[in-house]
Amino acid sequence: MSYTLTGRIQSRAVAALPALLLALALHRWWAIELVALMLAVGFVLDVAVYHRALPYQPAWLAVPLGAFELAIVYPAMRYLGIAAPLRLALLLYAVGWLSAQVFAHAVFPRLQLEYAEAGGEPGRVGVLTAAAVAITVVGGLGGAYAVRPPTIHLHGTVQGPLVIRHAETLVGGVVQGGIRIRANHVTLRNVTIVGGEYGVDIEHAQHVMLDHVRLLHFTLDAVRAMDAGVMIDNCSVTAPGGPLTTGILISYSMGRPMSMVSNCTIVGVREGIATHSSMVDVMNNHVVGTTVRGISLSEMSMDMASGNQVESARGIGIICMDHSTCEIKHNTIAGAQVDGNSDPSRHGVAIEAYFYANATVDHNTVIASPGGVQAFDNSTIARN
Repeated sequence: MSYTLTGRIQSRAVAALPALLLALALHRWWAIELVALMLAVGFVLDVAVYHRALPYQPAWLAVPLGAFELAIVYPAMRYLGIAAPLRLALLLYAVGWLSAQVFAHAVFPRLQLEYAEAGGEPGRVGVLTAAAVAITVVGGLGGAYAVRPPTIHLHGTVQGPLVIRHAETLVGGVVQGGIRIRANHVTLRNVTIVGGEYGVDIEHAQHVMLDHVRLLHFTLDAVRAMDAGVMIDNCSVTAPGGPLTTGILISYSMGRPMSMVSNCTIVGVREGIATHSSMVDVMNNHVVGTTVRGISLSEMSMDMASGNQVESARGIGIICMDHSTCEIKHNTIAGAQVDGNSDPSRHGVAIEAYFYANATVDHNTVIASPGGVQAFDNSTIARN
């Protein structure tokens, strides 16, 4: 149909109502922020692109335009630091996109017979609804801004371990001896952490975000999250201080919001990324030179590993084990090495399911890894 500019904007605002209601039901500030971002991106595109380039917009164009807007919203969300778990963020976007189609093709034409002839302007009720949506979104953003944690800037080197017991954002600096997080809504950004048994030790907390954090010379785990919901993005884990180290360990967090580890580089540890009894998205990480396993999804976890690069792992590249359910797709595993013992489950296996685990694999690339893709000990691997 042919939209007027007013019709585009009003229709988009009204159609965002289901996504806004879902955001309110989630009781999370990030959900309100994400709806606001979706609307902002849409309004800018309506004014600057769609109104000029699409005087007539066929119905089939909704799919590519939806994908185009998602390609803008997702990186913008990450750039702005909106701490949304990936699956919930995609769910919220999907609700917004589907509701737009339902409203445009079923709801608006039924409520107002001249909807198409009016250029997509939904009438007085539509205007009032659009205004209510806008007021709710702006009010939600104001509420999120009003209760935002304080920001503390570190300069130079600080002797730790630092213990964080209140919501706050910690930016910059070098911390010797590690950081312990014991509060919700904590963000570490552009911090370098040197030494300590645990570089960052998180317990009984959620909505914790580590953004561009660098960790080195730790003796056990670079990041240890127990009973916690954490988002880790663009971290660097190098130069471990001992042979028994793990890069990122997320354990016993099934009752917390889903965690995410993305875009991290982890080099030279015993296990690169490990989960136990948790729900974690492990995405687009680069794990190099592990001595036991590259990525371990274990102990009744429900995890997804996608887009990761695992290189030169001794024994096993990616493993789903111990009654876990895993989705492993679009990963590249190169140079998994035979461990040197008689256990076939460690003979350079790129992707492995072990001990009553169920793994679904899809479009993974395996290079120079003699063990290939295998299941052991009553486990199953399903291929899409």
